[in-house]
Amino acid sequence: MYILGLSCFYHDSSAALLRDGKIVAAAEEERFTRKKHDSSFPLSAINYCLSSQGITINDIAYIGFYEKPFLKFERLLSQYLETFPKGLWSFVSTLPIWFSQKLRLIKIVRKKLKYKGSVLFVPHHLAHAASAFLISPFQKAAILTIDGVGEWSTTTYGIGEENEIKLLKHLAFPHSLGLLYSAITAYLGFRVNNCEYKVMGLSAYGESDKDKNQYYKKLKNTIDIKADGSFCLDMDYFSYCFAQKMPSKKLCQLLGLPIRKASEELTQSHKDIAAALQTITEEVIMKIINHLHKEVACENLVLAGGVALNSVCNGKILKNAPFKNIWIQPNASDGGTSIGAISYIYNSLLGNARNYQMEDAFLGPSFSNEEIKTFLDKEKISYQFLGDSELVEIGAKLIFENKIIGWFQGRMEWGPRALGNRSILANPLNPEMKDILNSRIKHRESFRPFAPAVCEESVSTYFECDSPLPEAARYMLLVYPIKEAWRSDLPAVTHFDGTGRLQAVNKDRNPLFYRLIEEFKALSGFSVILNTSFNTNNEPIVCTPSEAWNCAKRAGLNYLAIGNFLIKLDEK
Repeated sequence: MYILGLSCFYHDSSAALLRDGKIVAAAEEERFTRKKHDSSFPLSAINYCLSSQGITINDIAYIGFYEKPFLKFERLLSQYLETFPKGLWSFVSTLPIWFSQKLRLIKIVRKKLKYKGSVLFVPHHLAHAASAFLISPFQKAAILTIDGVGEWSTTTYGIGEENEIKLLKHLAFPHSLGLLYSAITAYLGFRVNNCEYKVMGLSAYGESDKDKNQYYKKLKNTIDIKADGSFCLDMDYFSYCFAQKMPSKKLCQLLGLPIRKASEELTQSHKDIAAALQTITEEVIMKIINHLHKEVACENLVLAGGVALNSVCNGKILKNAPFKNIWIQPNASDGGTSIGAISYIYNSLLGNARNYQMEDAFLGPSFSNEEIKTFLDKEKISYQFLGDSELVEIGAKLIFENKIIGWFQGRMEWGPRALGNRSILANPLNPEMKDILNSRIKHRESFRPFAPAVCEESVSTYFECDSPLPEAARYMLLVYPIKEAWRSDLPAVTHFDGTGRLQAVNKDRNPLFYRLIEEFKALSGFSVILNTSFNTNNEPIVCTPSEAWNCAKRAGLNYLAIGNFLIKLDEK
């Protein structure tokens, strides 16, 4: 049985395919259209999923969608009626897309895919919950989902056992931790639903002591947090209920600064505001999690929703809560709900026993050496063809010599993190490498950190981390302190506050990348490589050999390792 999952018409459209209970393919539409956070109907991603299995749409038993559009439209009607007449223009401006797309999903599916079967709608936070629990390693777990908003819910918690999910409680719009984070993201001059992770990175430069951070005290005026983690926002400070600008004038007055323009310098005040926001976010999440443990007698916790991508908070959960184990959906935001929808249909609605556990995120397209060679020969690109052993030996040597390499191998990653298959790799020991990558290669803000990819067995050598190490560490979803003894040796991957967003590389899940790190250790003494996504600023991660080649040239990389082909580019 094949079930196709869809997420679209908001942000990060995606498609995923399940075969007899197992996820066999998944990808976001942006990787094919090259439009970052593409929200359109994921036709290219669907075509990839079908072609990966050699099937057609006629082989699909069910299509699952990640929310209930009419319920969401009901919330929007209620929202704008409550704020009438302030929200009239904003409401009118949203109507065309609702009537042309969001309320016509079944018709669009029938027309674009020629599909005649059943389309099933899974509530948004239930899709998040299913994406976290049903493919986790746990047979029983507490479930927490936190995002901006689904239909009505902004936060839910519950329990999963075997193939059943029960969501016990929820917080409703407009009270949303995700929207609070997005509102401050907008206030700081970054794009909403795009740059929240930048604010998380920026927070390391702010005052971490909440007693000394004046903005912590000010931001606490906007939110009333209860002992169980439930909260209410003071909506006088936010305008997202009636306008497309999220911070209100009152918020600007409270914080004492106008909304920052993207071109303006980031001041220490902006950094302190980011730190205050991060502190409040962590306080809310920890209160919810500790309360959830009291409600659900279980050692395991799973997370999903866009806020579950807050890796700084994630790295503190097991140290500050009674849970012993944690699992986080690698594509925790809306893109990951296509997997949640199909897993819920197969396991919960149809009652099939779970027979799949996500052990890696390599669910996207791959390209054979024959396909890569055809492209390189057509473009008249000079290359060396190397065996695996030669490739990792030479690759490690080049990285040790401070060459910057595009590393394009195997299946593309699922989710926002490049995990060694669509990556740019560099020397973590070079104190200048962070600035080189940010300014010359990635063309992005200087405060942005880079991730250390570490052989799994060596993680505890370098990091003050949870033991046993959660699988979430394989997906760059946990930030831990780097041990002080190593920080000066690893300057390119040590963030301003002494932490690193860890990627633990498993020998069995990505053997070639693991061997590359081992070869680098033989040369350098360190089982660590700097890993960042294979893209430049404001473009999606590369998907195809053509995109890898063009990005490598545009970014000014020194070498490109694509399949078993090594290409030398112009030195800079």
